[in-house]
Amino acid sequence: MIRSYQGFTPVIPPTCYVDPSAQIVGDVILGEHSSVWMNAVVRGDVNSIRIGAKSNVQDCAVLHGMRHLYPVHIGEMVTIGHNATVHGCVIEDAVLIGIGAVILNDARIGEGSIVAAGAVIPEHTVIPPRSLVAGVPGKVRRQLADADRELILTYARNYLDYVASYLKET
Repeated sequence: MIRSYQGFTPVIPPTCYVDPSAQIVGDVILGEHSSVWMNAVVRGDVNSIRIGAKSNVQDCAVLHGMRHLYPVHIGEMVTIGHNATVHGCVIEDAVLIGIGAVILNDARIGEGSIVAAGAVIPEHTVIPPRSLVAGVPGKVRRQLADADRELILTYARNYLDYVASYLKET
């Protein structure tokens, strides 16, 4: 369901795929070729949410900001895994957020990073670019190599293929 809230209507280019079961509300702008999948919630009711081009928000993920303080900004070529929670934070370009990860208010995930499945990134945490972060709380475990970056982009490209396929079905 896509719906307006308090005068804000989500902006969704025709190149995007939004599953009918997804919930997109309020001050939300999706970049070209981005996607929001089954039962995901992108709730721009208390602050803005911006999702960059070619990014994907997978099944049951939740994106939400903190009222008057922290919007959500997602860069380009970002993959947000199934059941992840992304709250009031910045995710820079070419980042992979693993399944079930939690990113909390005012955190910043640097370009080209991976946040491992199940990791919890505490409020106000800044993760440097090209970092592998894992654990509860999430800690940088190592710097990423070029092969790791290629893996991140592979996930994003896979979802671009899925977008094309699903758009043909609609």
